[in-house]
Amino acid sequence: MNSWVLFSETCSNRMENGWLTPGPAMFGTESSLSMFLNTLTPKFYVALTGTSSLISGLILIFEWWYFRKYGTSFIEQVSVSHLRPLLGGVDSSSPSNPNTSNGEADSNRQSVSECKVWRNPLNLFRGAEYNRYTWVTGREPLTYYDMNLSAQDHQTFFTCDSDHLRPADAIMQKAWRERNPQARISAAHEALELEDCATAYILLAEEEATTIMEAERLFKQALKAGEGCYRRSQQLQHHGTQYEAQHRRDTNVLVYIKRRLAMCSRKLGRTREAVKMMRDLMKEFPLLSMFNIHENLLESLLELQNYADVQAVLAKYDDISLPKSATICYTAALLKARAVSDKFSPEAASRRGLSTAEMNAVEAIHRAVEFNPHVPKYLLEMKSLILPPEHILKRGDSEAIAYAFFHLQHWKRVEGALNLLHCTWEGTFRMIPYPLEKGHLFYPYPICTETADRELLPTVFHEVSVYPKKELPFFILFTAGLCSFTAMLALLTHQFPELMGVFAKAFLSTLFAPLNFIMEKVESILPSSLWHQLTRI
Repeated sequence: MNSWVLFSETCSNRMENGWLTPGPAMFGTESSLSMFLNTLTPKFYVALTGTSSLISGLILIFEWWYFRKYGTSFIEQVSVSHLRPLLGGVDSSSPSNPNTSNGEADSNRQSVSECKVWRNPLNLFRGAEYNRYTWVTGREPLTYYDMNLSAQDHQTFFTCDSDHLRPADAIMQKAWRERNPQARISAAHEALELEDCATAYILLAEEEATTIMEAERLFKQALKAGEGCYRRSQQLQHHGTQYEAQHRRDTNVLVYIKRRLAMCSRKLGRTREAVKMMRDLMKEFPLLSMFNIHENLLESLLELQNYADVQAVLAKYDDISLPKSATICYTAALLKARAVSDKFSPEAASRRGLSTAEMNAVEAIHRAVEFNPHVPKYLLEMKSLILPPEHILKRGDSEAIAYAFFHLQHWKRVEGALNLLHCTWEGTFRMIPYPLEKGHLFYPYPICTETADRELLPTVFHEVSVYPKKELPFFILFTAGLCSFTAMLALLTHQFPELMGVFAKAFLSTLFAPLNFIMEKVESILPSSLWHQLTRI
């Protein structure tokens, strides 16, 4: 108590001496603040309280609805995803140990592998199919980027360092680098004048043949020449690295020829023969999985409706350690949908719930849609198909086009399969609301697919499909607009009360003008006595 008395006396003495006298700036600020507070009327505080309560209630309702629908807070999601990076925040959940760099490197490698461009296993023949489309429509179905990738593939598969030792192979090595199709074809004919060259026959079958039958004839000639080269190089492959590279090239040539012959048989309707050729090829060269011959086999087996063999192939290749594809995922979904689709009814399922088989089918569809979300629109014919490119990007629009182009008929053949797909495929996006950041069964959807697909697909007459983005629900837009409009009205009413009163009267008079007009017409038509009785009632 004595200390407090001493402190009070000291402060009063200093005030008397002028030490603690307030300055003019402090008096100016206090007077301005006092004047501003005195001008505020009780109506302002009522309006401010009501407006803030209304906005708070709307935000509360919106947050509750968003949490119930998406399982997370909207404000928290915006803060973590958008505000924290702007403020330079670091994710606290990220580990700070030395293994972090390894994890980042693994994710980077995964991103690169996800965005890798692959050779289309079911690519069409350039002369007999792509060029025919160009002759009929006047459109180029292949982009320069796609054809340049094919040229690189041909140089990798069909050439080696020892080609200069054989004149025909030396000519073909230059032919694969030519950009002009006619120059490539002329070089192939020049090579055939020297000797039977398998790669020359391949080029002519791919680019000069105008029908599948003509291409098959040329591939058979290529097979005869390719088998001879393969047998000779097989005997010499252990004599040095040069012979080993030559044998590897001859192996690639032989596998390519046999595969294209099987595809010719499939296109000409000899499906069983095509299946046999593919099975024999997979047994003879089991290590050449880069060609993805099993995808050709799956399509041919589906054409034969041999679903048991399709399931056997899937059991071997739909493995967690092997790379996935739209063909693998959607074929697995088709087989499971086939067991329940003929009797599936959305109304009945909503009443009694999904059975075990139906749940398995729906989960398989969700898995397929998560891997490639662009396929359903093509299967359901919500988007028009174009000719598939020679290269595809897994999980991208190019892969979706390539799959739907060949497999749409198989989905149509299974009764009710497309109906089940139509009823369930959009549910995948409720399971993974932020697919670019977090996946469910697969890695997060790569953000590089759109850029690569625009290079692979002819954007002149095709609109590239991007990952289905969620549109803001109407309630969110309505809430934001209502809150903003209410706040603006409160501010304008406080700043310009007379003007806002005039606007309010004009708005109400305009709003009730049609009603007043109708009332006047009714008064003029009805007798005055009747109207008097009605007003009394």
